[in-house]
Order: sequence, then structure tokens, then C-alpha cells
Amino acid sequence: MYSREEVKQLKETFWTRFGQYMALHTSADGEKINWVNYRTGIKNLRFKMEADKRVALIAIEWTHQDISMRRLMWEQFEEYRNMLTGILGEEWIWDLEVVDELGKLVSMIYTTMEGKSIFKQEDWPDLISFFKPRLMALDEFWCDAQYGFEIFKS
Repeated sequence: MYSREEVKQLKETFWTRFGQYMALHTSADGEKINWVNYRTGIKNLRFKMEADKRVALIAIEWTHQDISMRRLMWEQFEEYRNMLTGILGEEWIWDLEVVDELGKLVSMIYTTMEGKSIFKQEDWPDLISFFKPRLMALDEFWCDAQYGFEIFKS
């Protein structure tokens, strides 16, 4: 069992190392990018990565409080579904209403990997191998699709 401080430190170390590793790669449009804190340019829309003691998750998450706005964005993502799936090379889970870690309703398109722990350094290569290609695929998708989401900029 880890103390709260040890948990914080292990997670911080993993994400720092992942960020350093990913810094060697440019975005799909050739730009230098902060992969860990990927900016979509759309308020309430982000690429999310999480890992804990059992599951790793990568997602497109939008958090607008107004369900009608989340549905509009959902419909826009539906327009790009074939492109997204083609670039990812796999089907992800589409969920219009998920309760996030803060108890708020959000919408997500995501996939998970089970059985690997951020608290086991021997699992870190597997976690990186899970996150890296999917995050790079999300970036490739976003380089093309972002223009279809400009109506959500505020």
C-alpha cells in the first residue's frame, strides 16, 4: 500500500517520463507539442489519459455542462466516426453520458487496457505502448477534423 504522497510521486514520475519520451515526436502537422496536456483549442474538449492500479484509459472527453451542447458535439463526432476509427485502427467505446471522477456527466469516446498498473514500474513500457500510438492517432485525426469543430470555439 502506498501513501498518498507516494501515489502522487509515482504518477508524476510516470507522466513526466512519458512526456519526455513523447517530446521526441512531433505532431502530425510537424509541430512541437505537449503530448501530456494536449490542447484541442476547443473549450471543454480534451484528450484524456489516465492510469491507476488496474486500468489505463485514453479518451476524447467533452465536459460541457449543457447536455444539448454535448449532444451537438456528439453529432459532430458521429460525422467523423469513420475517419476516427480508420486512423485509430480499432473501435472505441462511445458513451454520451459518463459520470467522471468528480461526479459530473461528461461524454467520451474511449478505450482501456486492463491488468497494468501505473504503480509497477515494470508495467510502464506496456502503458507507454498503449498510450503512444493512440495519442498520436488522435493527433492525426484532430489535425484534419478540428476545422469541423470550430463552431464550438468560444
